Amino acid sequence: MPDFQIKTQTLQNNIVMIKVKGFLDAHTYEELEKTISEFFERNLYKFVVDLSELGYISSAGAGVFIGAIGTAQENNGNIVILNPSNNVKEVLELLGLTQIFTISQELESAIKTFQQ
Repeated sequence: MPDFQIKTQTLQNNIVMIKVKGFLDAHTYEELEKTISEFFERNLYKFVVDLSELGYISSAGAGVFIGAIGTAQENNGNIVILNPSNNVKEVLELLGLTQIFTISQELESAIKTFQQ
């Protein structure tokens, strides 16, 4: 199993970039949930989540985003999924999440989502 990693950085206009690597599943989702909650506590609600290096996402992993998007949107934020791998995109489509989340292939267009 690939090492699970979360890297974060704050971009312009208080947009938080979260890069998730490895497998996001029942064993790792709590770590991502905690990371997002910590940003909420700092009143940061705009997220670009880079899934380009995520090899697998389970429904538990996807649940983190489902649970967080409501809080983000209630606070004039959002969650944009950046460049998901084919495997991950397939799962997001199967779960119907491509109807809820903005999926972007480039960071620039992901950031522009917040300027609308």
